[in-house]
This record gives sequence, structure tokens and C-alpha cells, in this order.
Amino acid sequence: MPGGAKDPIPRGAAIRTSDHAQFETTRARLRARRVQHPFTGVSSLGLDVEAIVEACQAYEPLLRAGEAFSHQTAALLFGAPLPSRMSAAQPLHIMSPGVTRARTTGTVGHRSSGGFPVVLRFGLPVVSPEATWLHLAGGLRREDLTAVGDFLVTGSRFGRSREPAFTTLPQLAATLHRSPRCRGARAARWALEQIRVGPASRMETLLRLVIVAAGLPEPVIGHPVAVGRGLMLHPDLAYPDLRIAIEYEGGDHREARRWEHDIERRERFEDAGWRVIRVTRHALFDEPERLIARIRRVRLARSAP
Repeated sequence: MPGGAKDPIPRGAAIRTSDHAQFETTRARLRARRVQHPFTGVSSLGLDVEAIVEACQAYEPLLRAGEAFSHQTAALLFGAPLPSRMSAAQPLHIMSPGVTRARTTGTVGHRSSGGFPVVLRFGLPVVSPEATWLHLAGGLRREDLTAVGDFLVTGSRFGRSREPAFTTLPQLAATLHRSPRCRGARAARWALEQIRVGPASRMETLLRLVIVAAGLPEPVIGHPVAVGRGLMLHPDLAYPDLRIAIEYEGGDHREARRWEHDIERRERFEDAGWRVIRVTRHALFDEPERLIARIRRVRLARSAP
């Protein structure tokens, strides 16, 4: 640090600028170039406000009693899969009790007169997983709401940590039952019928929904397939009676080591007598009719005596 100057506030922390005296610093020192001002009235140091957790930590000093992060901000804190248009850390969504809501630049304020359950996530107050899911119903397509529901009842990875399920389908249903006329209630009721335990990604959920919407039987999620030498593989989706595996291939599958792994995985399925249908983003979003036709052809061929 130039000249060995002491940081005006702890690195990785955020404070109300008006509370500077509590940190034995001055407003003048908080105007140093290295000090961030991510929100009006906040000074921080060393926080990456493009990352969801640190953005919320930067805003935390402004939270009033009873307030909590909500909507897509809460979903991102839980690690739930959202469309790219909703994946940015800011603006932050804040739920407030009573009649006043957050109005700080860089936030979207919401209010609830009936109260809302709050949990801690990374030490931050966040509305419950069930409330988060219901809040999203007003702004998500029903298919994406299903994907969020799949994630919440299944759990997944957040960074390097393994997350257990955050909630259950009955808990989601009970939350909707208490707010039957909320914004997006129709989409939420539809999604409740489609939510399943098991999908590992948003794309796997959307693929399953496209297949079912086309009138095909619902494939099984993560069916165990013995491929010899005591090894068990779990395809994304499967028709076990026909020994058909359906695998979604995301962009990360183009990485060399992953590509080699996928080739070996496919060969193991085929050696065990399974037919593998590989699905790309292009096939799922741009040519779903051709994708469904391909699945139908494979099902017909595997059904033939």
C-alpha cells in the first residue's frame, strides 16, 4: 500500500459512510481512491460488487429492521438457475415490511404488509426458499419457474460446496396455498405439477418439459444404468424400458478433457446396449421440432421387435 497508509475501513467490509467515527476514520479518508461507494451512503473496500454475495454485503449496512433480500437476488444467493437476463448481481431486490420500501439507486424495493419468513444465507437475511420461488412466479416463464423449483427441491452445487435440498414440494405447495391470488399464481400452479427431484441443471429441466409438451412419455431423471465393472452411470433423462439415454451437452462439454470424458461415457452406454441421444442448446431452443422428431424415431426403432 502506498506509503504504508492504513486502510480507512477493514478490507472486505462495507459501512455506512455516516458511521465513519465508529471505525476511527474520517469522511476525508473515505474519499480515497481505493475506497468504493457502491450505494449512496455506503463505503466499502475490496468487495467485488459484480458478484452476488459481495454486492449484498456491500448493501447490508443500509438494510433496515425486518428487511431481507428477495426475488432474483434471493434466488441467486441460493444458487438457483435463472435466465441470463436475470443473472446480474444488480439491481438488488429488497423486501421490506410495512408500507415503505427500499429506494436506493441500484435496488428494486418491494413491500409486504403480511410479513414474510427470513433465513440466513452467507450470513445475510434472505426471504425463505419457498417465498423466493413464489416471488419469482410473477416474472418468470412457467418453465423457468419449474427449473427453479427443481433446483430448490433437489439441491446442487454453489461454487465448490454441495448443497442439499432447500425445501420440499409440499412446502412450496403450502406457500402457494397461503397466497392463491398472488402475482403469477397460475404459472406457480402449473410449475407445481411439473417440479421433480433430481435435475442437475436448468437445461435438463427445460429439455424434459419440451419432451413432455410434445406428448411423449415423461422420461426418468437420473436413472441408474449398470455399464459393467461395477460402474453405474446416470443419464440426464432416460426411457429405461427402451434403454434410451438422453444427455444434454452444454457449452462446457467442448472443453477437451470433458469432451474425452463424454466420448467414453457414450461408449459405455452403448456397450451396455443403450442408445444415446445427445442434445445441444441449438437443438433445444432453435429446432425443438427436429429434436422431438429424432426422439420419436429412436423410440420407434427401439420399440420394434
